[in-house]
Amino acid sequence: MGQCMSAGRHHELILGGQKSGKTVRAERAVARWLEQDPARRALYLATALPWDAEMQERIARHQQDRAQRVPRMETLQAGGRGELLDVPALLREHAAPEVALVLDCLTLWLTQQLMPLEVEEGAGELAAPAPPAGAIADTPVQVEAPHQACNASSAVPGHRVAAATADLLEAIQAWPGPLYIVSNEIGLGVIPLGRETRAFVDALGELNQRVAAVCSHVTLMAAGLPLTLKSSERKDLP
Repeated sequence: MGQCMSAGRHHELILGGQKSGKTVRAERAVARWLEQDPARRALYLATALPWDAEMQERIARHQQDRAQRVPRMETLQAGGRGELLDVPALLREHAAPEVALVLDCLTLWLTQQLMPLEVEEGAGELAAPAPPAGAIADTPVQVEAPHQACNASSAVPGHRVAAATADLLEAIQAWPGPLYIVSNEIGLGVIPLGRETRAFVDALGELNQRVAAVCSHVTLMAAGLPLTLKSSERKDLP
C-alpha cells in the first residue's frame, strides 16, 4: 500500500524519539485549527495504560499540561485495569469533518496488541508490559512476561495483530477531519541484541511505514524541530 489514501485531508504521521517534540507539534496544530472556528472540536486518544504509580502520575501531569495548551481538547484515556481503547471503533464513532484528532501513540498501541495485559485477581496495579516478541506477521508470537500479573504462557497470534492493523488503517483513511498520529522512530540506533526487542523494532517500523503510506503528511521531529518527509501539494491544508 504505497499510495496516499487521505487526499484532500490533513492526515499527518509525526515520528521521533523520546521528548523530541512529537506531541507538542500535534497539539499546536490542533490549537491553531480550533482557533479558526468556535464550532470545531478536538479529541486526544491516549493509548498509555496507568500500570503503576509513576505512570499514573505521568499521565495526570500530561493531562494537566494538555488542558493548559489546548483547553478545548477532550481526552479519551485508557482505563486503570487493562481497559484498552478500541482505537478504530473510536475513530469511526467520532468521525466528523469538524473534529480534529490526535492519536498518541502508535508505539503503545502496538505493544498492547502484541502483548495484552491481564490483571492478577486482587491486584491493585497493572503489570508493565515486557518487550513483545513478535512482528506483524501471520505467525504465532510467544510472549514472555516477567510479572505475575501477566499470563506468561499465553501466545498472541500474529494474524490477530495483522487484523487489528488493517482495521486501524481503514479507520485512519476514513477519518474526515484533521488527524495527527504520533509514533516513535526507534530504528535509528544499533541493532538490538535481544530477539524480542529486535522483533518489536521490526514490527513498529513496518507499522510506521504502512501508516505513512495512507497519510498526506509525514514529519520527523528531532530536538523540537520538524523535518518534512512527505507533504501534500494542497495549499489549503493546515
